[in-house]
Amino acid sequence: MSDLSADGTVTRELRIINQRGLHARASAKFVQVAGGYQASVVVEKDGMKAGGTSIMGLMMLAASPGCSIHVTANGPDAKEVVDALEELVADRFGEEM
Repeated sequence: MSDLSADGTVTRELRIINQRGLHARASAKFVQVAGGYQASVVVEKDGMKAGGTSIMGLMMLAASPGCSIHVTANGPDAKEVVDALEELVADRFGEEM
């Protein structure tokens, strides 16, 4: 689900489906994708927030398999970065099943 607000902010709920959750390698891939766009990305889980370009911050969210995270982006590429992150998560961060 995507929510585009009047100010251009995009928020989407993503379900973590890879086997190990948002661990170091998955977080690094997330940061690599998020950093490739002109947008500020924030990830939230259970009231805790982390910058989308902080590997340690993302790992601190302890997003395990089956849980959901909320990704919010604003900036010129907000929709594009959220689309790319959704694809990364849906692809299990490139990990095997």
